[in-house]
Amino acid sequence: MDFRIFTEPQQGATYDTLLAVAKATEDLGFDAFFRSDHYLAMGSGDGLPGPTDAWITLAGLARETRRIRLGTLMTAGTFRLPGVLAIQVAQVDQMSGGRVEFGLGAGWFEDEHKAYGIPFPKEKFARLEEQLAIVTGLWETKPGETFDFHGTHYDLTASPALPKPAQARIPVLVGGHGATRTPRLAARYADEFNMPFASVEDSERQFGRVRAAVEQAGRGADELTYSNALVVCVGKDDQEVARRAAAIGREVDELKANGLAGTPSEVVDRIGRYAEIGAQRFYLQILDLHDLDHLDLISSRVQSQLS
Repeated sequence: MDFRIFTEPQQGATYDTLLAVAKATEDLGFDAFFRSDHYLAMGSGDGLPGPTDAWITLAGLARETRRIRLGTLMTAGTFRLPGVLAIQVAQVDQMSGGRVEFGLGAGWFEDEHKAYGIPFPKEKFARLEEQLAIVTGLWETKPGETFDFHGTHYDLTASPALPKPAQARIPVLVGGHGATRTPRLAARYADEFNMPFASVEDSERQFGRVRAAVEQAGRGADELTYSNALVVCVGKDDQEVARRAAAIGREVDELKANGLAGTPSEVVDRIGRYAEIGAQRFYLQILDLHDLDHLDLISSRVQSQLS
């Protein structure tokens, strides 16, 4: 069972803060450091000191870490042209020595597009499908050959399909709650399916849909890794749980209902329920990036029991 640290830097974080979290992630034995891809804070916070770019951040971390995997949940398909994105991700993979994983989503937060002048297309899912075809197609094209794609939204002619990633295949993550198109897209392109912020029951239903779609596509259902992203708030006792919940502006009961919250034994039990329905990997959403003691506690008292 893998445990990965997942951050939301748009809520307010410098690169140095993210570097400190990534180094703690590596030192404490977690599998990976992932981050969101957003440019605007959500909720009532001011987002100071401002956003950081996902792939610029990961490029820096690629050179300052040695073991952990690095990736996004999820890169917004509305932010970058797919050909440029393929170059960026391949370069960061080279810079990391082959430790990148690539999550791509359609993009959804309209306000951040308005705030930074980014076009927000009405039809996003069809664009996402073409983006996945282009990015993976560029990476898979053999050196010396060219790549062509003629779709509704994007057109590539005689691309040299360079540079290549360090890995023979960068793992691709697809995720979401959609009942039909999302499982189909995962079945075609994904190495991992991620269910974000969902109950055990909803996760079980969606994993079942994805497994069925994968088999219908002629692949083995177990070829994919099935994962959950969940907010985490752990304390040695109830008082520490309450303190950490207050620090991120959340209620303990709500966190226990919708995430991984409580004492280490409570969280271990909760993770076990997800594991029973097929979850193999957990993205632990850390909202207070300055509380590195929180990561230490999760490593020593939760991860140690389940890894």
